Amino acid sequence: MPKTILLTGGAGYIGSHTALEMIRAGYEVVVADNLSNGSRESLNRVERLTGVRIRFYQADVRDARALEDIFIECDIGGVVHFAGLKAVGESVEKPLLYYRHNLDATLSLLEVMARRGVGTLIFSSSATVYDPACAPVYTEDAPLKPVNPYGWTKFMCERIIKDACAAEKGLSALLLRYFNPVGAHESGLIGEDPRGVPNNLMPYISQVAVGRREYLTVHGGDYPTPDGTGIRDYIHVSDLARGHVAALDFLLANPCVDEINLGTGRGCSVLEVVKAFERASGRPIPYRIGPRRSGDIAAFWADATKARKKLGWEARHDLSEMCADAWRWQSMNPGGYEL
Repeated sequence: MPKTILLTGGAGYIGSHTALEMIRAGYEVVVADNLSNGSRESLNRVERLTGVRIRFYQADVRDARALEDIFIECDIGGVVHFAGLKAVGESVEKPLLYYRHNLDATLSLLEVMARRGVGTLIFSSSATVYDPACAPVYTEDAPLKPVNPYGWTKFMCERIIKDACAAEKGLSALLLRYFNPVGAHESGLIGEDPRGVPNNLMPYISQVAVGRREYLTVHGGDYPTPDGTGIRDYIHVSDLARGHVAALDFLLANPCVDEINLGTGRGCSVLEVVKAFERASGRPIPYRIGPRRSGDIAAFWADATKARKKLGWEARHDLSEMCADAWRWQSMNPGGYEL
């Protein structure tokens, strides 16, 4: 069983937590990241938590020559592919940037894997590939119809990977469709450190609680939900990281091509998250109700049955733990990794 696993984009939020869980599961981890959305400090802290040195390369995955050098030097046996731009709003404003970056990274990686004879790939996909008209519960066989460029890049990368697997004997892949990752490692040493204004709910709430932002704007208070705010499936990042370990373990033993949801199977509204965070932090979270955002829908969450049956994985953390861990990270690191 190949034990040396390359994490592209492994210095980011999900990547760093996955590196931690993979090391603890016995894998040797190599990270390639251009640090556009990640931090070298996150890996320093993973090393503190595990006592294991991580081989790190500051490299852009789109650079096939630099990537192949890593494969040769480290004898890579499998890949978890996180590297890519990920902000929905920015993808609408800069669609060409997203198509160029996310597709090129995946194409370069697949080409290098083919040349080096590496046949195991875990791909970081997203629930944004689903058709919103199918909400609220998404199963893996639900129709696919992204509504923004970010979602389309994930859709296209999934298609590219499936076609490559069909054409290349020995290439297997699991496409993991995330819902809404939140929280932080229980130590408070690693967590989410967005650049600029946070695009996601939990880090924005965290920054309000720690005093970096004045209030939260809730985008829409008139949805057909119990409290009028949108409902999403929030999953603890450590549960998500364990899902990658389970997926890798499975794929190494059972080569295949498949897509799997990683979520809790439960939905929480924006105001439920706000109230849970107030309880966890002991601080008020001022908020204002603003207009709906274009493209948002009232509610959706995962059907996580397939992950449970196929991978033996399910989420363990509830909303109160997600908020408590997010607050521990933010209160211990009020300015993020760099401050």
